[in-house]
Amino acid sequence: MHTNRLLFASALAVALLGSGAHAQTIQRSVHEVALKDGESTELGDVFFITSNCKSMLKGTPQVEILDGPPGVTAVINPARVVPRGYSCAKAVAGGKLILAAKDIHEQSYTRMILRIHYKTLNGDRDRAENINVTLIPTE
Repeated sequence: MHTNRLLFASALAVALLGSGAHAQTIQRSVHEVALKDGESTELGDVFFITSNCKSMLKGTPQVEILDGPPGVTAVINPARVVPRGYSCAKAVAGGKLILAAKDIHEQSYTRMILRIHYKTLNGDRDRAENINVTLIPTE
């Protein structure tokens, strides 16, 4: 048990220091999004790569809404994406994170919490995303 914790802590430290595998999505920690009823927006690319820009994904990442306003959905559409923020030049397997608003009847401002599930060659991984969502009904 102690060995497993040490390995996990070591792997986490390696990932945070920029070598090893990288689970990358959007670069900011909290996003600000404004949507009118019926609109959707692309938040960014979702991917999981090694330090030499090779994808470690076994399939398209999935997204789960842990908390958020009613009428807002989240989905990851499969896509080949270029992780330019990590100095990668070629597209890798991944997806595009999309938020959509439907049946919005009153204006609101809410924190939305998403969990992104990655199925990788080294096992399953999860990452959270926080999004501040302003919703506007259409007239």
